[in-house]
Amino acid sequence: MPKLERITMNPAVMGGKPCIRGLRVTVGTIVGLLAVGKTHDEILGLYPYLQIGDINEAMAYAAWRVEEQEVALALA
Repeated sequence: MPKLERITMNPAVMGGKPCIRGLRVTVGTIVGLLAVGKTHDEILGLYPYLQIGDINEAMAYAAWRVEEQEVALALA
């Protein structure tokens, strides 16, 4: 996993989903907004406490997770 400093996971915040800097904004929310065509500026307007680096790191995290592979292990 790449070194990501803005993505946090805490069971007490949004059920442990990956969030931006401990805030109640999930990576999924950011990726979803981008997927429906929102611009970075529009997202920052919706969430004025976010920074452009938060959006970029959310995308980097999502890209890493999509490429992650699970390998089934044989049971002994």
